Amino acid sequence: IRLKGVEKSMQTNEVNLSVDLKCFKMKNPVMAASGTYGFGREYAEYVDLNAWGGISVKGLTLEERAGNPPPRTVETPSGMLNSVGLQNPGIQAFLQNELPFLRQFDTVIIANVAGNTVEEYVEMARILNKTDIDVIELNMSCPNVKKGCMAFGSTPDGISQVVNAVRHATDKPVMVKLTPNVTDIKIIGKAAEEGGADAIVAVNTVKAMRISTELRRPVLGNVFGGLSGKAIFPIAVRSVYDLYDAVDIPIIGCGGISSADNVLEMMMAGASDV
Repeated sequence: IRLKGVEKSMQTNEVNLSVDLKCFKMKNPVMAASGTYGFGREYAEYVDLNAWGGISVKGLTLEERAGNPPPRTVETPSGMLNSVGLQNPGIQAFLQNELPFLRQFDTVIIANVAGNTVEEYVEMARILNKTDIDVIELNMSCPNVKKGCMAFGSTPDGISQVVNAVRHATDKPVMVKLTPNVTDIKIIGKAAEEGGADAIVAVNTVKAMRISTELRRPVLGNVFGGLSGKAIFPIAVRSVYDLYDAVDIPIIGCGGISSADNVLEMMMAGASDV
Protein backbone atom coordinates (compact mmCIF):
# COMPACT_ATOMS: atom_id res chain seq x y z
CA ILE A 1 0.00 0.00 0.00
CA ARG A 2 1.47 3.32 -1.08
CA LEU A 3 0.99 5.35 2.11
CA LYS A 4 2.98 8.54 2.48
CA GLY A 5 3.45 10.59 5.65
CA VAL A 6 0.83 8.61 7.52
CA GLU A 7 1.26 6.66 10.74
CA LYS A 8 -0.78 3.50 11.26
CA SER A 9 -0.37 1.07 14.16
CA MET A 10 -1.63 -2.39 15.06
CA GLN A 11 -2.34 -3.43 18.62
CA THR A 12 -2.07 -6.98 19.91
CA ASN A 13 -5.72 -8.04 19.70
CA GLU A 14 -7.30 -5.39 17.52
CA VAL A 15 -6.53 -3.16 14.56
CA ASN A 16 -6.08 0.53 15.29
CA LEU A 17 -7.74 2.28 12.33
CA SER A 18 -6.67 5.78 13.37
CA VAL A 19 -4.87 7.87 10.77
CA ASP A 20 -2.38 10.65 11.47
CA LEU A 21 -2.29 12.96 8.46
CA LYS A 22 0.27 15.15 10.26
CA CYS A 23 -1.96 18.19 9.81
CA PHE A 24 -4.83 16.47 11.64
CA LYS A 25 -5.81 13.03 12.97
CA MET A 26 -8.84 10.85 12.32
CA LYS A 27 -10.04 7.81 14.24
CA ASN A 28 -10.55 5.93 10.98
CA PRO A 29 -9.73 6.63 7.31
CA VAL A 30 -13.29 7.07 6.02
CA MET A 31 -15.07 10.41 5.71
CA ALA A 32 -18.30 11.63 4.15
CA ALA A 33 -17.46 13.67 1.06
CA SER A 34 -18.61 17.25 0.67
CA GLY A 35 -21.80 17.71 -1.33
CA THR A 36 -23.02 14.17 -0.76
CA TYR A 37 -23.90 14.40 2.91
CA GLY A 38 -25.47 17.81 3.39
CA PHE A 39 -24.56 19.07 6.85
CA GLY A 40 -24.84 15.62 8.43
CA ARG A 41 -28.19 16.42 10.04
CA GLU A 42 -30.02 14.99 7.02
CA TYR A 43 -28.54 11.52 7.67
CA ALA A 44 -28.38 11.49 11.47
CA GLU A 45 -31.51 9.36 11.91
CA TYR A 46 -30.18 6.74 9.50
CA VAL A 47 -26.47 6.60 10.33
CA ASP A 48 -24.54 7.11 13.56
CA LEU A 49 -22.46 10.18 12.72
CA ASN A 50 -19.92 9.07 15.35
CA ALA A 51 -18.94 6.24 12.99
CA TRP A 52 -17.24 8.58 10.52
CA GLY A 53 -13.59 9.52 10.74
CA GLY A 54 -14.66 12.90 9.39
CA ILE A 55 -17.54 14.74 7.74
CA SER A 56 -16.93 17.30 5.02
CA VAL A 57 -19.97 19.54 4.89
CA LYS A 58 -21.80 20.80 1.84
CA GLY A 59 -19.92 23.54 0.01
CA LEU A 60 -20.23 26.94 1.69
CA THR A 61 -20.05 30.41 0.19
CA LEU A 62 -19.67 33.80 1.85
CA GLU A 63 -23.31 34.67 1.25
CA GLU A 64 -26.41 32.53 0.81
CA ARG A 65 -26.65 30.99 -2.65
CA ALA A 66 -29.83 29.77 -4.38
CA GLY A 67 -28.05 27.43 -6.78
CA ASN A 68 -28.78 26.55 -10.38
CA PRO A 69 -32.16 26.33 -12.13
CA PRO A 70 -33.84 22.89 -12.29
CA PRO A 71 -33.65 20.18 -13.43
CA ARG A 72 -30.55 19.67 -11.26
CA THR A 73 -29.99 15.91 -11.33
CA VAL A 74 -30.20 13.09 -13.83
CA GLU A 75 -29.28 9.42 -13.56
CA THR A 76 -26.65 7.95 -15.86
CA PRO A 77 -25.30 4.39 -16.17
CA SER A 78 -23.38 3.63 -12.94
CA GLY A 79 -23.68 7.20 -11.74
CA MET A 80 -25.50 10.50 -11.82
CA LEU A 81 -25.12 14.07 -13.01
CA ASN A 82 -25.77 16.93 -10.63
CA SER A 83 -25.89 20.65 -11.22
CA VAL A 84 -27.01 21.92 -7.82
CA GLY A 85 -24.74 24.95 -8.12
CA LEU A 86 -23.53 25.13 -4.53
CA GLN A 87 -26.92 25.98 -3.01
CA ASN A 88 -26.24 26.77 0.65
CA PRO A 89 -27.35 29.13 3.43
CA GLY A 90 -24.03 30.99 3.63
CA ILE A 91 -21.15 30.59 6.05
CA GLN A 92 -22.65 32.58 8.95
CA ALA A 93 -25.91 30.61 8.89
CA PHE A 94 -23.89 27.38 8.88
CA LEU A 95 -21.87 28.45 11.91
CA GLN A 96 -25.00 29.50 13.80
CA ASN A 97 -27.41 26.69 12.86
CA GLU A 98 -25.44 23.64 11.73
CA LEU A 99 -22.03 23.57 13.41
CA PRO A 100 -23.39 23.28 17.00
CA PHE A 101 -25.33 20.17 15.92
CA LEU A 102 -22.27 18.59 14.29
CA ARG A 103 -20.04 19.29 17.29
CA GLN A 104 -22.12 16.84 19.32
CA PHE A 105 -20.43 13.97 17.50
CA ASP A 106 -17.00 12.41 17.82
CA THR A 107 -15.78 13.10 14.31
CA VAL A 108 -13.55 15.58 12.48
CA ILE A 109 -15.59 18.44 11.00
CA ILE A 110 -14.35 19.80 7.67
CA ALA A 111 -15.70 23.04 6.20
CA ASN A 112 -15.74 23.00 2.41
CA VAL A 113 -15.62 26.56 1.06
CA ALA A 114 -16.02 27.99 -2.43
CA GLY A 115 -15.42 31.55 -3.62
CA ASN A 116 -15.85 33.63 -6.75
CA THR A 117 -12.67 35.55 -5.94
CA VAL A 118 -9.45 35.06 -4.00
CA GLU A 119 -10.73 37.60 -1.49
CA GLU A 120 -13.84 35.53 -0.79
CA TYR A 121 -11.77 32.43 -0.06
CA VAL A 122 -9.56 34.46 2.27
CA GLU A 123 -12.49 36.05 4.10
CA MET A 124 -14.09 32.65 4.76
CA ALA A 125 -10.76 31.29 6.00
CA ARG A 126 -10.49 34.21 8.43
CA ILE A 127 -14.03 33.61 9.69
CA LEU A 128 -13.45 29.88 10.15
CA ASN A 129 -10.13 30.48 11.87
CA LYS A 130 -12.06 31.86 14.86
CA THR A 131 -14.30 28.78 15.13
CA ASP A 132 -13.84 25.19 16.30
CA ILE A 133 -13.94 23.81 12.76
CA ASP A 134 -11.17 21.19 12.48
CA VAL A 135 -10.15 21.53 8.83
CA ILE A 136 -10.79 23.87 5.90
CA GLU A 137 -11.32 22.26 2.49
CA LEU A 138 -10.93 24.56 -0.52
CA ASN A 139 -13.42 23.71 -3.23
CA MET A 140 -11.48 24.56 -6.37
CA SER A 141 -13.11 21.97 -8.56
CA CYS A 142 -16.91 22.32 -8.72
CA PRO A 143 -17.86 22.23 -12.44
CA ASN A 144 -21.40 23.54 -11.89
CA VAL A 145 -20.72 27.24 -11.31
CA LYS A 146 -19.75 30.02 -13.71
CA LYS A 147 -17.25 31.78 -11.40
CA GLY A 148 -14.54 30.61 -9.02
CA CYS A 149 -13.91 26.97 -8.08
CA MET A 150 -12.74 25.18 -11.23
CA ALA A 151 -11.81 28.51 -12.84
CA PHE A 152 -9.04 28.73 -10.22
CA GLY A 153 -8.40 25.01 -9.82
CA SER A 154 -7.73 24.22 -13.47
CA THR A 155 -4.44 26.17 -13.68
CA PRO A 156 -1.29 25.97 -11.52
CA ASP A 157 -1.18 29.76 -11.12
CA GLY A 158 -4.81 29.98 -10.08
CA ILE A 159 -4.63 27.23 -7.50
CA SER A 160 -1.32 28.45 -6.09
CA GLN A 161 -2.67 31.98 -5.73
CA VAL A 162 -5.76 30.93 -3.77
CA VAL A 163 -4.03 28.36 -1.56
CA ASN A 164 -1.19 30.71 -0.69
CA ALA A 165 -3.57 33.52 0.23
CA VAL A 166 -5.69 31.21 2.41
CA ARG A 167 -2.60 29.72 4.03
CA HIS A 168 -1.67 33.19 5.32
CA ALA A 169 -5.22 33.79 6.61
CA THR A 170 -5.66 30.77 8.87
CA ASP A 171 -3.88 28.47 11.29
CA LYS A 172 -6.31 25.63 10.49
CA PRO A 173 -5.20 22.66 8.38
CA VAL A 174 -6.00 23.36 4.72
CA MET A 175 -6.77 20.71 2.13
CA VAL A 176 -7.58 21.33 -1.52
CA LYS A 177 -10.18 19.43 -3.53
CA LEU A 178 -8.90 18.99 -7.08
CA THR A 179 -10.74 18.65 -10.37
CA PRO A 180 -10.09 15.75 -12.77
CA ASN A 181 -10.98 18.09 -15.65
CA VAL A 182 -7.37 19.05 -16.38
CA THR A 183 -4.65 17.89 -18.74
CA ASP A 184 -2.19 16.88 -16.00
CA ILE A 185 -3.43 16.61 -12.41
CA LYS A 186 0.14 16.16 -11.15
CA ILE A 187 0.99 19.76 -12.07
CA ILE A 188 -2.14 21.03 -10.32
CA GLY A 189 -1.43 18.95 -7.22
CA LYS A 190 2.14 20.19 -7.02
CA ALA A 191 0.93 23.80 -7.28
CA ALA A 192 -1.46 23.19 -4.37
CA GLU A 193 1.37 21.73 -2.29
CA GLU A 194 3.73 24.60 -3.09
CA GLY A 195 0.96 27.07 -2.23
CA GLY A 196 0.84 25.66 1.28
CA ALA A 197 -1.81 22.92 1.24
CA ASP A 198 -1.57 20.34 4.02
CA ALA A 199 -3.43 17.64 2.05
CA ILE A 200 -5.11 17.03 -1.30
CA VAL A 201 -8.55 15.59 -2.03
CA ALA A 202 -8.77 13.83 -5.39
CA VAL A 203 -11.14 14.09 -7.14
CA ASN A 204 -14.32 16.11 -7.56
CA THR A 205 -16.93 15.29 -10.22
CA VAL A 206 -16.22 15.01 -13.93
CA LYS A 207 -17.80 17.71 -16.12
CA ALA A 208 -20.45 16.09 -18.32
CA MET A 209 -23.90 16.54 -19.89
CA ARG A 210 -26.91 14.66 -21.24
CA ILE A 211 -29.32 15.65 -24.03
CA SER A 212 -32.96 14.63 -24.21
CA THR A 213 -33.56 13.33 -27.73
CA GLU A 214 -37.30 13.62 -27.13
CA LEU A 215 -37.21 17.26 -26.03
CA ARG A 216 -34.16 18.11 -28.14
CA ARG A 217 -32.46 20.06 -25.39
CA PRO A 218 -29.98 19.46 -22.55
CA VAL A 219 -31.52 17.58 -19.62
CA LEU A 220 -29.97 19.81 -16.95
CA GLY A 221 -31.16 23.37 -16.51
CA ASN A 222 -27.55 24.53 -16.35
CA VAL A 223 -26.63 22.39 -19.41
CA PHE A 224 -23.50 20.96 -17.76
CA GLY A 225 -23.16 19.04 -14.52
CA GLY A 226 -20.78 16.92 -12.52
CA LEU A 227 -20.66 13.15 -13.05
CA SER A 228 -20.26 11.13 -9.86
CA GLY A 229 -20.81 7.56 -8.69
CA LYS A 230 -19.20 4.25 -9.62
CA ALA A 231 -18.62 5.47 -13.18
CA ILE A 232 -15.79 7.79 -12.08
CA PHE A 233 -14.02 5.46 -9.64
CA PRO A 234 -11.33 4.40 -12.16
CA ILE A 235 -10.65 8.08 -12.92
CA ALA A 236 -10.26 8.82 -9.21
CA VAL A 237 -7.91 5.86 -8.70
CA ARG A 238 -5.72 6.98 -11.60
CA SER A 239 -5.66 10.53 -10.28
CA VAL A 240 -4.53 9.41 -6.82
CA TYR A 241 -1.89 7.13 -8.36
CA ASP A 242 -0.50 9.99 -10.45
CA LEU A 243 -0.50 12.45 -7.54
CA TYR A 244 1.32 10.07 -5.20
CA ASP A 245 4.56 10.44 -7.15
CA ALA A 246 4.11 14.19 -7.61
CA VAL A 247 3.49 15.44 -4.06
CA ASP A 248 4.74 14.73 -0.55
CA ILE A 249 1.54 15.67 1.31
CA PRO A 250 -1.26 13.17 2.12
CA ILE A 251 -3.85 12.41 -0.55
CA ILE A 252 -7.50 11.73 0.24
CA GLY A 253 -9.13 9.54 -2.42
CA CYS A 254 -12.64 10.56 -3.48
CA GLY A 255 -15.04 9.57 -6.23
CA GLY A 256 -17.22 6.49 -6.71
CA ILE A 257 -16.06 4.64 -3.60
CA SER A 258 -18.82 2.21 -2.66
CA SER A 259 -17.23 -0.78 -0.91
CA ALA A 260 -14.46 -1.81 1.46
CA ASP A 261 -12.58 -3.24 -1.50
CA ASN A 262 -12.75 0.18 -3.18
CA VAL A 263 -11.19 1.68 -0.05
CA LEU A 264 -8.31 -0.79 -0.21
CA GLU A 265 -7.83 -0.12 -3.92
CA MET A 266 -7.63 3.61 -3.26
CA MET A 267 -5.04 3.05 -0.56
CA MET A 268 -3.01 0.82 -2.86
CA ALA A 269 -3.05 3.71 -5.35
CA GLY A 270 -1.61 6.01 -2.67
CA ALA A 271 -4.53 7.46 -0.70
CA SER A 272 -4.02 7.93 3.03
CA ASP A 273 -7.72 8.45 3.61
CA VAL A 274 -10.90 8.21 1.53
